[in-house]
Order: sequence, then structure tokens, then C-alpha cells
Amino acid sequence: MPLDSLFLSGLAREIAPRAVGAAVDKIHEPTADTVILSLRGKNGSEKLLLCGGTGSARIHFTAGRFENPDAPPMFCMLLRKHLVGARIVSVTQPQLERAVDIALDAGDAMGDRHERHLIVELISSSANIILTDEDMRITDCLRRVSGDLSGKRQLLPGLFYRPPEKQEKADPFAASPEEMTALLRTGGDGEIAGRLLELFSGLSPLICREAVSRAYGGVSVRLSESGDMGQAAVSELRKMLEEAQRGDFRPCILFDGQRARDFSFTDITQYGDALKKEYPAGFSETLDAFYTRRALSDTVKVKAQGLMKTVKNARKRLEKKLSSQKTELLATYDRENLRQCGDLIMANLAFIPRGASSFSAEDFYGEEGAVREIKLDPAKSPQQNAAKYYKDFNRAKNAEKMLVPQIENGEKELQYLESVIGEIERASGEKDLSEIRRELEDAGYIKAPKTGKKIKRAPSRPMVFMSDGGFYIRVGRTGTQNDELTRSAGRTDIWLHTQKIHGSHVVISGDGEPDEKTILQAARLAAYYSQARGGTNVPVDYTQVRFVKKPSGARPGMVIYTEQKTVYVTPDEAEAERLRRD
Repeated sequence: MPLDSLFLSGLAREIAPRAVGAAVDKIHEPTADTVILSLRGKNGSEKLLLCGGTGSARIHFTAGRFENPDAPPMFCMLLRKHLVGARIVSVTQPQLERAVDIALDAGDAMGDRHERHLIVELISSSANIILTDEDMRITDCLRRVSGDLSGKRQLLPGLFYRPPEKQEKADPFAASPEEMTALLRTGGDGEIAGRLLELFSGLSPLICREAVSRAYGGVSVRLSESGDMGQAAVSELRKMLEEAQRGDFRPCILFDGQRARDFSFTDITQYGDALKKEYPAGFSETLDAFYTRRALSDTVKVKAQGLMKTVKNARKRLEKKLSSQKTELLATYDRENLRQCGDLIMANLAFIPRGASSFSAEDFYGEEGAVREIKLDPAKSPQQNAAKYYKDFNRAKNAEKMLVPQIENGEKELQYLESVIGEIERASGEKDLSEIRRELEDAGYIKAPKTGKKIKRAPSRPMVFMSDGGFYIRVGRTGTQNDELTRSAGRTDIWLHTQKIHGSHVVISGDGEPDEKTILQAARLAAYYSQARGGTNVPVDYTQVRFVKKPSGARPGMVIYTEQKTVYVTPDEAEAERLRRD
């Protein structure tokens, strides 16, 4: 990904004025390679994200919501010990390096003040977060690198910090246009974009291709094909470098359909109309949109895969069982024919020879003059054949009595599994998935782990929103949570749910009766947190909580309700984000 030194220079310029002077209030490590610094400063409370992950290394302010593990990791505890309460003194980027040095004024246990450095190295293959003291001696790292890794720089507690070795490339800011063009021509013929990347430090493949595209209208142009041996490409590259020096940045994200594909510090023209472009307000917004939301979503999807497979397999088995039961039930509807065959045999005993495989008799159940052909078992007597028809009739009658409630229960179970699939798809973190997993354990779909000691985990809480009218709107995340949300609500609170569509329970609470705008906002939330998220004109029912009942023995989240009214709404993600308060 193109987090090159040019993009990083603009990012550091943006972060520094917001971060310098701010105090570190809290520190969290939501994932194995991500640290969140909660800062208090002149701009109020902000979250600075530091990521040392391969392929996703970055630093920026974030508006994302992160779920923290039940127990903080050791590196997080170390950072809390040394940096909570520290004040940021500077945020700098070494020239043309993909690293950021955050200097902090921190206190120790004795109350003395010391300088600390939090260094975020953003080289994709060796990304890291390193804490040092004022002498640049390493206190610890997110990822330790020992001497047994041949050719690797050691990063261990107690050692002095050494920056990554500089690349043997020319500094494009220090070289003149003539020197850059001369260097470009020294390596013989070749694609200009590749030669620029090989020769000059701090550039990404995207920027090198962009310079060539702007100069010649294509990205795969060779020196011999350019007509000027690369001079125009150097000129375009110099223009972009000068933009970066002046701070004349225009962050840009390129989208291939709905998925973010690339980003840059400047407008990218090489793809023409093949990719859609967006221009976020700043560098942090660019990285937040490109990485954070996608990373959170991808992490949850990976963790949910096993759970989703279990539920879908259970659904498949249940659908097969229901299909078999329905076929069997359908066969019972023809049982009157069995009883009639028995009656016809008994009425014609004198005329049926022993050992016959069938016989024809006047059908007094049919129209006048009708004849019915009745199959017989030659090994049985006529009386035994009649008894067999009566027995099959009674079995079919009893089967109907058993199958009807079994199918009804199976249909309810299928609805429950469909609702769980929707919950897994909408899960926002590990806590939601853990709660769904426990719910499935209680229902017998998953075997509970055999551990000597039960770990008590705090359940995830409903999402909290505030309507523009000042009413609280709470949205359940799982079936168990939906039950608790509805059970704990006031009798006259307003309860909402998508009509005949699996989704979250939604409750409006507050002083007085909610206005129409609040009901519509809550309805849009109900539609957004349902399986109709991508739809339009979604029907949402609403009624008072006192009209919502949970049938005895029903699965989590399954309720019936009356006295409802219906509104039709279209889910709105932007509104959901704006109203959210938790």
C-alpha cells in the first residue's frame, strides 16, 4: 500500500499541531499490533492510533470504535506504566523515512520528569512500535527482534535504538531536475516508472506511475519510447515533490466498486474513469476510511467464520429434517383411503381367495358403479390384510398428531437459526461473538468447553443512540441481549422491530412521548441493524413494550406483539453513526 514518505510527511504535519501539548489519558491495545492513545488536549479528547501490523502499518487520529480484550496485553501494561499522564512534546518524521517519532515528557514513580520516545516504524515488512528512554535506550517493543534473525537489526530491551538502515537511493529533494534526468538515463532502456522507484528514495510505485502517466498518458512507457528520455516524467515528479514541500496536499482514495484500493497525498489520474475517487478532509480521515473500518470488519469476519459455519450446518440439517417431515405429513393426508380399503376387504371376505395379490370390488365409497382395485399381501389372510390397512390408517392418524407440532417447532427453530445468522453478520466485535457462542452452547448447538474454572465475562451492552428529539434509543446486538433489553424496558416505552425480517430489538425511552421524528430515526436504526440493511422502504413495526410477549420456551430474541403500527423507512448508515453515543 502506498504509505510512502511523501504521504507520511503530510500526515506528520497534520498530526503534530493536534497532538503536541496533549496529555496521554488512556492506553489500549485492542489487537495484537494496534495501540490506541486517548489524548486530552486543546481539541478535547481524541484517539491516536498506532499500528505495527504487516501490510497495515500506520499512525493517525481515528474516530473508530474498538473492543478491548478482557485482560490488557503486556506491552499495553508497560506503555500505561510509563506514558499515562505524559505530555506530547513533538511529532517528527525523519527526512524521507517511513517512521514517526513521538517525544513525550513523562513522570516516573518518584515524580521526576523524563523524556520518552514512542517510535512507530512503518516499513511494511518490519513494522514496529518501540518505546525508548531519553538516551534512546529501548524499554520494550511491540515486536522484539533478536540476534538470531540473520541480517536483522536487533530490537531488544536494554539496547540502544538504531534507526533502519537507509536505502542506497538518491534524495529526490536534494537532486536537481538535470541530475535526476541524468540518473534516469544511466541504467539503459527500461520502464520509466520502475527506474524512478529504483533510483529515488521515499517514493511509492503509485507515485512513480502517476508521474509517467501525467507526462505521457500511460504508465508502461519505456525510456526509448518517451521521445525525451524521461525528462517530462522527471518534470511531473518534481511538481509533486514541490507540492509536498509546500504542504499543498490533496489526500485521495481510489475505490474499485465498494472496496478501497489505493490512496495518495495527491490527486491520482492514471486510472481515468476505471476507479472512483474520494477526497477526505485530511490524512487521518483517509487512513481511517482506508484501513480502520475495513480492518475491524475483516477481523470480525475471520473470527465469525467458524461460528457461521456451525449455524449454517445446523440450519442445513434442520431444513433436511423438515423436508422429510413435511413429505411424511403429506402422505398421512391419504389415510382415509387406507381405512376404506380395510372396510372393502372385510365386506368381501367370502369372495377373496387365499394367496391373492389383489382383488377388485364394488367401491361403495365412490360413485355408483365404481370399482376399486385393492392390493393384498399373498402371505397374509384376507382378515390379516384388512388388519394391516387399519393399522396403517391408525399409524398415519397418530403420525399427523406428532408431525404437526414437530414441524411447527422446527419452523420456529429455523427462524431462530436465521436470526442468529443475522446476529453474526452484524456482530461488531469479539464480545458480541462470545455472547452468541454462549447462547448457542445453552441451546445445545455447540459443546461448551470443558474447563475447570468458568471465566465470567461481562456481556456486551446494547448500542446506545440519542435521537435529535433527546430520547435514548437502545439497539440489541444478540438474541439474549434483545430479551434483556425488552424485559428491562418500561411498559410504555416504544418497542420497534422490522416486520417479518430478522433484526435487532429497538427500544425508545425518555421523558414524555417520543415525537414522530424520533420514531422514524429509531425505525431507520431497526432497519439498519437487520437483514434488510441494504434495502429501501423497509417495513418496521412499533408498539408499546407492554404489548410485547415472549412465549414460554421460545428461543432468545423470539417474541410476539400486538397493537402495532407500521412505518416504511430506508436505512441510513450516516445517521446511525451521527446518533450513536456509546
